Amino acid sequence: MIQENFIRMFEDSFRNNWELPAYSNYGEELTITYADVAKRIAKIHILFEQCKLKPNDKVALIGRNNANWAITYLATVTYGAIIVPILQDFNPNDVHHITNHSESTLLFAGDNIWENLEEEKLTTVKAVFSLTGFNCLTLLNKEPKPETLEFEVHELLVLKYLQPDYINSLFHAKYPQGFYRDHVRYIDKPNTEIVSINYTSGTTGFSKGVLTSGNALAGNITFGLRTGLVAPQFRIISFLPLAHAYGCAFEFLTSTCAGCHIHFIGKIPSPKILLTAFAEIKPNIVFLVPLIVEKIYKKQIQPLLAKPSMRWVLSIPFLDQTVLSQIRKKLMDAFGGEFSQIAIGGAPLNAEVEEFFAKIKFPYTIGYGMTECAPIISYSHYKDFITKSSGKLLDTMEAKLSQPDAESGVGEICVRGENLMSGYFKNPEATAQVIDNEGWLHTGDLGTIDSEGNIFIRGRNKTMILSASGQNIYPEEIEAKLNNLPYVMESLVIKSNGKLIALVCPDYEVVDAEGVDQNQLEQLMEENRKLLNSMVAVYENVSKIKLYPYEFEKTPKKSIKRYLYSTEK
Repeated sequence: MIQENFIRMFEDSFRNNWELPAYSNYGEELTITYADVAKRIAKIHILFEQCKLKPNDKVALIGRNNANWAITYLATVTYGAIIVPILQDFNPNDVHHITNHSESTLLFAGDNIWENLEEEKLTTVKAVFSLTGFNCLTLLNKEPKPETLEFEVHELLVLKYLQPDYINSLFHAKYPQGFYRDHVRYIDKPNTEIVSINYTSGTTGFSKGVLTSGNALAGNITFGLRTGLVAPQFRIISFLPLAHAYGCAFEFLTSTCAGCHIHFIGKIPSPKILLTAFAEIKPNIVFLVPLIVEKIYKKQIQPLLAKPSMRWVLSIPFLDQTVLSQIRKKLMDAFGGEFSQIAIGGAPLNAEVEEFFAKIKFPYTIGYGMTECAPIISYSHYKDFITKSSGKLLDTMEAKLSQPDAESGVGEICVRGENLMSGYFKNPEATAQVIDNEGWLHTGDLGTIDSEGNIFIRGRNKTMILSASGQNIYPEEIEAKLNNLPYVMESLVIKSNGKLIALVCPDYEVVDAEGVDQNQLEQLMEENRKLLNSMVAVYENVSKIKLYPYEFEKTPKKSIKRYLYSTEK
């Protein structure tokens, strides 16, 4: 059991960092201190009391990354209720289902999201609040009563008691001399109890409610603090979805406990928006998913390396190091120039990108985790990071391989320890399928573990393809090579009629800029196919490239939803 209590860590942070800046909404004139956050949490606690919310009741939360989202999350867990963060990428039917399945009593939603929801489909929610100003939008699931004037007046009165003006009056009555550090005192809730239910949206297509205890989140937070991953007054840019375990744990929860200044980006985090934010805020650490890193590399670095003059320079000893150091500086400046390291998680990094980062000694590291571990399983500081690994197993976790192959040593990675979930909500069958009798979580990831505890991932158990001659094929490894070839934006390798084919979404921006027509594009892809097959084993050869007109659908952590593009008949 983690010694530090999950809720107490926030209590301590608010008191210790009272006057420091806590949250800013990027692009808006809003910066609030830790004192301001604590005050706003106190007001929402009063709102919860007005709603007669009880400890362990569920509160659903959906909206873009911003200060009010963070405050709602913290207000819920410090009240003793259970937060149900919902990814804003989910469609309305998914939101209805998750809210009902989690038995959420209250719903806090962004105004644009609430507009697309249907009240009658929210069967457990009693009241809905706006994340814009915490005003009550509507009351739901009222007992059927006659439509009389008296009933309508009663409803208006109830709504009035849940609006910000009335809550503010109750706040000032409760703290007539002002709200101070000593007033920050939250519920006593042991780490063993559930504090959040996170609904996954994995590449296998099934969404399950992960029961996350205070201990699991405390395990992630204390790891981030004791390793110096984040430190007091660090500037943090939060653009990964806050409802996703990776962004929530490190850009938000750990950073809040450390006393960082968090800048929330509510817009879709395109490379253009992010590079502008990096230049302005100059973060002290950057948390990224591979897709964003790879896009920046492909758009900014790869064209530079492809120039004939550059290839010539890089072929000359000593001179190449001078040029590479200049490229490294350019890349460092692109991320703001003041960061300690780039921490990449959520999916494997493209091998070519990683090889180049290692070559120029770029300060990057790759971690491994999953929602079921809240999320971190392995991580190494960039100075200790082993190339092609996913970091070193945490000292609070255990790992082993299930049924490793006799020749390759590859087996399914199994883990257990402090960060492990308590199961899937109302789904003991699914829980039993992934957590065995000895408490090992079967991750579904295939890989190896070296003697130092470094984890090397090869692919997913469910996506592995068995060749006709019996070899294991990991499509992710083939895709990584294909994605680096000209005119390819992203790809999927699948099995069709006993052969491998590649679905490719072309980089239409480049195609249009160079005036490439459909026939030329098909010829170029055939050249790519031949080049790809020269880089992989014979049993990994791709028989055909099939052009796909749209970007593949992705999860919030930007992994392709492979189940939507399963084996063709």
